[in-house]
Amino acid sequence: MNQSVPDNIGIMGGTFDPIHLGHLVTAETARQAFHLRTVIFVPAGRPPHKQGQPITDAEHRYMMTVLATVSHPDFQVDRLEIDREGPSYSVDTVAVFRERYPDSNLYFITGADAVLEICSWHNCTRLLSMCRVVAATRPGYELAGLGCLADLVGEELFRRIVPLEVPALAISSSDLRRQVAEGRSIRYLVPRAVEEYIQKHGLYRPRERRVVPGWGVVHIDGPILSGKAGEEDG
Repeated sequence: MNQSVPDNIGIMGGTFDPIHLGHLVTAETARQAFHLRTVIFVPAGRPPHKQGQPITDAEHRYMMTVLATVSHPDFQVDRLEIDREGPSYSVDTVAVFRERYPDSNLYFITGADAVLEICSWHNCTRLLSMCRVVAATRPGYELAGLGCLADLVGEELFRRIVPLEVPALAISSSDLRRQVAEGRSIRYLVPRAVEEYIQKHGLYRPRERRVVPGWGVVHIDGPILSGKAGEEDG
């Protein structure tokens, strides 16, 4: 590789339950803005910020992410967090990619709302030391709140948080799950292949559910969900 040209790699973590066009537009906007060679989507295996909440089985979320990104030559999907035991902490994921790509600049892409809570993330200072954090915002988002992070993480690390305005961030995975449960259309909000996958596997339809302590099956009937009895909305 030509050493005069920086090798920039994007890492986009999230639950992707389901992945939607907002995720894809964010990844593509970041790819262009930061000249990323590739954007690696990393579906969360056991997201610590969703303990106690039912989430769709990791294999379903992985397959939806693959279907959503397969047509883009610069997008790829990694099973790192799905195959790893224990909670899916962003700092551990970035550490693995730092080892894989020691000479590359890493950009961890997430939402600005999540970045505002970055000090509550597991080992956030180490995370910021290993990568730049892209805080994706919707147009008109008030960025003043990000400024307060300088006092919390220090000026040097704060400079590694970079805002990025994205036009299609009004879509939310939780709203999409609700729409499917209510029998409403999600067409043009997710890729067509993802919509068909959701229909085929009966994901997000209302079913009688029960939460099983620890990580595991949390429903009685219908699609397989997994969860643990509690960092970002995927």
